[in-house]
Amino acid sequence: MVKICCIGAGYVGGPTMAMIALKCHDIEVVVVDISKPRIAAWNSDELPIYEPGLDEVVKERRGKNLFFSTDVQKHVAEADIIFVSVNTPTKTRGLGAGKAADLTYWESAARMIADVSKTDKIVVEKSTVPVKTAEAIEKILTKNGHGIEFQILSNPEFLAEGTAVEDLLKPDRVLIGGRETPKGQAAIQALAAVYAHWVPKENIITTNLWSAELSKLAANAFLAQRISSINAMSALCEATGANVSEVAYAIGKDSRIGPKFLQSSVGFGGSCFQKDILNLVYICECNGLPEVAAYWKQVVDINDYQKSRFVNRVVGSMFNTISGKKIAILGFAFKKDTGDTRETPAIDVTNGLLRDRALVSVYDPQVTEEQMRRDLSQEKFAWDHPAHIQPASPASAQKVGYVMDPYQATKDAHGVCILTEWDEFKKMDWQKVYDNMVKPAFVFDGRNIINPEELRKIGFIVYSIGKPLDPFVKDVSALV
Repeated sequence: MVKICCIGAGYVGGPTMAMIALKCHDIEVVVVDISKPRIAAWNSDELPIYEPGLDEVVKERRGKNLFFSTDVQKHVAEADIIFVSVNTPTKTRGLGAGKAADLTYWESAARMIADVSKTDKIVVEKSTVPVKTAEAIEKILTKNGHGIEFQILSNPEFLAEGTAVEDLLKPDRVLIGGRETPKGQAAIQALAAVYAHWVPKENIITTNLWSAELSKLAANAFLAQRISSINAMSALCEATGANVSEVAYAIGKDSRIGPKFLQSSVGFGGSCFQKDILNLVYICECNGLPEVAAYWKQVVDINDYQKSRFVNRVVGSMFNTISGKKIAILGFAFKKDTGDTRETPAIDVTNGLLRDRALVSVYDPQVTEEQMRRDLSQEKFAWDHPAHIQPASPASAQKVGYVMDPYQATKDAHGVCILTEWDEFKKMDWQKVYDNMVKPAFVFDGRNIINPEELRKIGFIVYSIGKPLDPFVKDVSALV
């Protein structure tokens, strides 16, 4: 029996290994992590992450050929193939702070693998890492491996939260990069044989190491670029009276462009896009490509601009002051159907409103008060680092109200900001909301999920990103 060990029981490692165990009964799969609470959760009836279908997959194979353990060294030593799926957060201090990936956890994992290995291993990069990381990992393993041979492969993940199980079951592609040597190619084929249990051969792509490492960063950069492109257009649409939804539909009909990732919004969030693009920017700078770095940096700059533009529109529409005014935030997660708040636009929007001394009330059906307050109290880029080293600035978090009901959040509010596209916000009784708000009552739709004309008939003053401006907003807004 081939033995696989995955270091890291997070959003990537847990679901990926569960799918391998489901499809490869002849392979023993062990997911290891130093976090006892996390492993305990994987072994319980309530998994530490929510993904549709994941419960069924885990419970089908757990205890048969799928195991979760804190005995990291034992299972690493026994494994034939080791996946490394540890955090690669953005550095918060030192050289490259704010851009470069922090490879502390990857290096620590590599040194531990070298220390405990008694047999040859295939080591697989599953984390998103900077291009050429494999070269550094090879050196660490070779210099500390006591004659053991290690083959390094890059096998980046291409999962979307909310559809991770489906993405694993029917992937667009499985990408495997390795050394262009006989042993490197043999290692590629060994990993390809694992995926071949259920993935069609034509969907398994093999490349050199550097192409595989860079492809992950490039994929996220291209997706984020599309969002920033349509968001840049949304600003022009508002200035000219065009409708961004109509523009997006028209250009999406071009077969060379397509309709995906052309939904204008308050900005992109999630754990990957900003982090990976900033990493790409840093790599370009280090390789003497400042023009390329500036190009990709602009994708992040437009995303930041869209969030600040939204806050400015709120302030400007409400007579250039929101001091002491209650603003309801509907939705704090970075997208619907998840409780994930990593890099959610709601953090920057909320903090922007607080800087203008608004009274903010937040409602989200999946985000806990503890998570929301932690997000608002952290320094930028701190979310992906261990809690004990995160510098906190809790003042802003204390000034936010957290409620369990959207109607309570909007009661006596001067304005409502929709920041997550939860379906329930489309179905709300907006007449009831209007009746209980201070007049004039404003709605700022950061996800373009409501019909502005229907709300205007009720009496709301409505701002929808990239849509023709409400005459009232157009007349009083001086900041955007």
